Amino acid sequence: MAGSMAGFTLNDACMKALSSELAMFQALFLRGVGTTVLILVLALSFGAFRLKLTRRDWCFAGLRTFGELVAAYCFVTALFHMPLANVSAVLQALPLTVTLAGAVFLGEAVGWRRLIAILVGFCGVLLIVRPGAEGFSVYSVYAMVAVVGVTVRDLATRGIARTVPVLTVAFVASLCLTVFAGLGAATEPWVTPSARAIGLISGATIFIFVGYLCSILVMRWGDISFVAPFRYTSLLWALVLGFLVFGDWPSGLTMIGATIVVLTGLFTFWRERVLERGGASQGQGAG
Repeated sequence: MAGSMAGFTLNDACMKALSSELAMFQALFLRGVGTTVLILVLALSFGAFRLKLTRRDWCFAGLRTFGELVAAYCFVTALFHMPLANVSAVLQALPLTVTLAGAVFLGEAVGWRRLIAILVGFCGVLLIVRPGAEGFSVYSVYAMVAVVGVTVRDLATRGIARTVPVLTVAFVASLCLTVFAGLGAATEPWVTPSARAIGLISGATIFIFVGYLCSILVMRWGDISFVAPFRYTSLLWALVLGFLVFGDWPSGLTMIGATIVVLTGLFTFWRERVLERGGASQGQGAG
């Protein structure tokens, strides 16, 4: 999980560095071509490429892809105009939104402790984006909409049968995102990438591929309830890269908000683990 977060955050840093040379859709398209090819090669190597899915799986895969498109567009838009650490801090609310959405839309049980933690966590998000404050911009809204998109993506993923290869799902999403970015790039002036831009695109492609690969390994063999808290290492990467590469450091309120979001997220993970252990103990006792 830590490797996955490092890969994704390094990809974010490369994409943000591209913002000074390439338009957003062109950068997404060029990265998408390389990423899609790498995912396809990996899927074929693992024998995990299968497009014969049921109608139900295709519906959830389509919803997942829609969430991916919304998240990618809004996230990269925010990333091109906001400090890396600030965007990453908003995304740390994802475990809270997924838990809340699971309760609202899937009927999953969420006790009052986690509901209070979610509410406090959202207050932390408000400290990060500070609506109405001088530092607030429309790009903060883009970052929050990206969280909604990822939440839709993750909930839709739960609806896909476990027999469907993860790499197949990743390939479909990557291909659709690349086509979407290509259509967007057709409306923008095309710029011939410099050697620096080519290097950054290559780096972004490799890093996001590493992120995908590590996340797939986590889903296949990791104890999710144990490794989930390690997703917050992405914020550490974002802080370090934002400072060293872009010279950005979040304000005190942003850091306080990020700390609140992380702590409430860790609390929800801990409560889920406690409840899972309690349910397992009851099951063993009944047996």
